Amino acid sequence: MAFSGSDWTVTRDTKIISYIGDDHDGASPSYSTVIDFHRWLQDLADDAVASGDDELDITNVDPSRRSTDNIITLINGYSIGATEAEHLYDGSIIQKGGDDIYDGIVNFGNSDVQIQIIQSGTVLSDDWWNWNDTGLNADATSGISHRFMIMTRISGADIDNRKIIGTARRFNYTYSEFIINATARGNNVLALTDALDVNNETTGSSVSGWWNITNNNEGYSGIDVDNNSVNEYYYSEWDRDTRTINEFYERMKWLTRDGSEETLYDLNGELFRGITHQVAITQDGGTFVEPEKVTWGTGATYGEGQLLAIDNTTAGTKLWMQLLIGVVPSAGTGISGSTGRATPGTVTERTISKPFCGASTGAAIIGSYGFGIEVLDLTSNDKVTDLSGNIVTPPNYVVNTVSGLVSGSDRVLVAPWDGSTLDINGDPAIVKGQFKLSGSLTSDNIVSFKIHSGTIYPDTPSSGYVRVTDDNGFERRLHYSAWSGDTFTVDTTDGNEDFAGTNATDGNNVYLSYIDEVAYTGSLSYTSVQSGSRDLVVIVRDGGATPIKQFISAWSQTTSAQTITAIRTSDE
Repeated sequence: MAFSGSDWTVTRDTKIISYIGDDHDGASPSYSTVIDFHRWLQDLADDAVASGDDELDITNVDPSRRSTDNIITLINGYSIGATEAEHLYDGSIIQKGGDDIYDGIVNFGNSDVQIQIIQSGTVLSDDWWNWNDTGLNADATSGISHRFMIMTRISGADIDNRKIIGTARRFNYTYSEFIINATARGNNVLALTDALDVNNETTGSSVSGWWNITNNNEGYSGIDVDNNSVNEYYYSEWDRDTRTINEFYERMKWLTRDGSEETLYDLNGELFRGITHQVAITQDGGTFVEPEKVTWGTGATYGEGQLLAIDNTTAGTKLWMQLLIGVVPSAGTGISGSTGRATPGTVTERTISKPFCGASTGAAIIGSYGFGIEVLDLTSNDKVTDLSGNIVTPPNYVVNTVSGLVSGSDRVLVAPWDGSTLDINGDPAIVKGQFKLSGSLTSDNIVSFKIHSGTIYPDTPSSGYVRVTDDNGFERRLHYSAWSGDTFTVDTTDGNEDFAGTNATDGNNVYLSYIDEVAYTGSLSYTSVQSGSRDLVVIVRDGGATPIKQFISAWSQTTSAQTITAIRTSDE
C-alpha cells in the first residue's frame, strides 16, 4: 500500500509523529511499510519550508535513519506511539536511543487464520492485526497472512526477553502454536495455520453447555489406566461423564479457544497450554499448592510458572509447570510458591500438544503428555502418556446392560453359565461352582476370603457381588470392593458376611453375580475388562403388584458392549 502522507503529522516542538487517518474500523485506514515511512520522513526533511501539519524541513534535525529496508531508527528525539505502530509493518522501528522498540511480525499461513499473541504471560487483549477476521497487510502471493509490529522493548527493558508466543485457536478449526524465543530487528516469522477440524464440528453454543465434563483433580493424580494394579501418574483426572470421547475432545478445545472465559489451573483458558517443563527439586520447606504461581531468580534469572502438579506437596522431588514469564529455573535460583520452597535441579522441557489434551481420531483420543482421564472413560483404542513419558494403552473395558426394567420392582441376577448346561426346565443353568472357597469361613464380619486354583479371572469387575455357599446350602450374597490375585475384599455388614453361626467350609461353591440387585432405574449394567468372551445367564423376576413371568435367557460378554432387553410377560 502506498504511503498516505495526509494520514500522518509531525509536530515540531514535541517531535511526535502521529497517525491521524481512519482507525481499523474506519472507511479508509492506511498502512505503510517501515521503509516507506522512513522515505516520507526524509522527503519532508529535505523541504525548504515546512507546511501544514507536517512541521519538518531542512532546518530541523534529521528524524530517521535506515539500517536496512526493514530496520528504521527514529533519531534526535522523534518518536511514534502504539496507534502509529498499528499502521506500520514489514520491519522494526527503534526509538528513544534504543529504549523503545517495535519489532516486525510476519505470519506465513492461510489467509483467514486468526492469530493471538501471548506476551509476558498474558494474551494481548486487542488483536487488531486480525481486523474483520482477516490478517492486516497480507501478501497472498507470498503466502503471508499477516504483517504487523509488536512492542518488544519499553523504557530500556526488554519485554519478557522479547519472547512472543503466537497461537491459533479458532473453534471448529485445528489449533496451532509458534514461539519466537527472542525477536530480532526486522521481521520475525510465525508459521500459524489452521483448517477445518473434522473432529470438531459441533457448534460452540452446544459445547458450552456440556458442564458434566469435569476435572476431578487439578494436580498429581494416580490412575491405573493399564489395569496392572500399579498407578501411573498424571496432572489431571478428567471425567467425560456421558459424553463420547470425541465430544470430550471438543469440550477441551472449547475451554481453551480464542476468547475463552473459562479457567483451568487458575489460568484463563486461552492462556493455558499444559505442561511445558518438568523440574527435579529438593523441597526445603512449606507446602506447595496445586495449582499456584511459582517464581524463582532475580534479574536475568527471574521466571514465573504455574504449578500444575507436584509429586508430594510437602516433600516434593519433581514438579510440573507451565512457564509463564522469563527463563527456566537454574541451580541457585530457588523456587517459591505461597509457602512452599524448593531448590531446582535438572529441568526437562516437555512438548505441548495443540490442543492441550492431545488429538482425536473421532473414536479415540491420543492424549498429550501427562494428561489423565478416568479409567472407565477410556477404551483400548485410546492412548495416554503419563508424567514419566510412558505411553499407556487401557485394556478393553466393556459395559453389559440389562434394559427394559421397572425401577423398584424387578430383581435382576446375571451369573456365569458354561454355554451348554440346562436346568430341568431347559433354561441355562447357573455355574455355581465357578470358584471354590479356600479356607473355611467361621466368624462374623469377614472382610475378605480366598479361592482355590489360581487367581480370580482378569475380566472380573473391579467391584460388585459374589455368592458364597454356606454349609446349609444357602448362597450368601457378598459385596466386594476390590479383588487381587485369589482374594476378594468384602465391604458389607448386612448380615450375609456373618459365618459364625453357619460356616462355609473350604471347597464350598463360589461364583460371581455380575448384576445382583433390585433395579433402581430402567436398566442395570456392569463394567469389566474383556479380551475374549464369557457365557452368562440373565434372570429378571417381579412378583410384586404387577407380576411378570420369569425372564431367563442365555447371554454373553464379548469384546464390545452388549445390551439385553427383558421381555415383560404379565403373570396376572
